[in-house]
Amino acid sequence: MRAARLIKMVLLLQSRPSMTAAELARELEVSERTVTRDAQALAEAGIPVYSDRGRLGGYRLIGGYRTRLTGLARSEAEALFLSGVPGALREMGLEDTASAARLKVSAALLPSLRDASQSAAQRFHLDAPGWYHEPQTPELLPVIADAVWGDRPLKARYGRQDTEVERELEPYGLVLKAGVWYLCARVPGSGFRVYRIDRFTEVSVVDEHFERDEEFDLPGFWEERAVQFARSILRAEVRLRLSESGARRLPHVTDKQAAAEALAAAGEPDGSGRVTVTLAVESAEVAYTQLVVLGPEVEILAPAELRERFIAGAREMVRLYGGSGE
Repeated sequence: MRAARLIKMVLLLQSRPSMTAAELARELEVSERTVTRDAQALAEAGIPVYSDRGRLGGYRLIGGYRTRLTGLARSEAEALFLSGVPGALREMGLEDTASAARLKVSAALLPSLRDASQSAAQRFHLDAPGWYHEPQTPELLPVIADAVWGDRPLKARYGRQDTEVERELEPYGLVLKAGVWYLCARVPGSGFRVYRIDRFTEVSVVDEHFERDEEFDLPGFWEERAVQFARSILRAEVRLRLSESGARRLPHVTDKQAAAEALAAAGEPDGSGRVTVTLAVESAEVAYTQLVVLGPEVEILAPAELRERFIAGAREMVRLYGGSGE
């Protein structure tokens, strides 16, 4: 533990002109007294750490010292490619690994380029969860992520509706979609499937390795499954009359592909300028919450129960705003 901290201290000093004891203590997550002892230990080991006293003092390396401890471990190199998604790294338990990788890269750069990582961080930040949703980190995510990086099989229990099933999985990749984590895994003998990580109730990592299918393409697989999923939940249909404004806004309130297909199949506008479309939806309940925001720009033609719900809602609005409702 101390050896790793001493190496990190050298890399920090190599990447910056100087650092105060307080700054080093904050980066190393130790006390300033420990920083003093570590600096003495480095000096005794032949590392030219120099201490400047006074209010503006601090620690620095002298004599153009360059450590050769900048080679990236495989896990650090992998984490470095994810360094633009700090929240995801933290949830997978890779924050410290990525920090070590960035330090090594920074130490190897020319002095004029050492602020590149900070400059990039101030110009791009990914905030994956959607608005109005508090992101929840699945408790088992770090264990599953470790198995993904190590190509190690999992034995898992997975919640499915009112029951749990046991699965032996080969975890291929992780996907963070709108704040929700998914595992893309191969079930031996059954092909690839997608699992919501927050529905795993128990996982254990098998102490062996599986052989990955080198032709597996995680982005392509996810895109294909996402399209299939989006289409699979659209099990109902509604018939609508849309104004020009309603037709223009339809893709923004419901499934974009379903809206595009419905509008493409629509006939010519009627005498009032409205078009009639048949729209695939998840259910009448979901259709109501999506389409009600269009207000008078949409008229529900079918099913009858959905039309009646819109009529009842319209009457209630009139009553609230002072009309008779008749």
